[in-house]
Amino acid sequence: MFSIFKANPEKKLNQLYKSKLEQAMQAQRSGDIESYSLLTLEAEKVYKQILAMEKTQ
Repeated sequence: MFSIFKANPEKKLNQLYKSKLEQAMQAQRSGDIESYSLLTLEAEKVYKQILAMEKTQ
């Protein structure tokens, strides 16, 4: 009955993933390739979590 009030962890992960990609793009545009690489790596980790969550559902 109250399932509509539960937080959706997949939605939060998708927002985090998009945010990391946006930050990575901004770092790349400013010429900070090291930060770009680290942010891209973090985004990939989040994406793997999203895929794992989708498999379990």
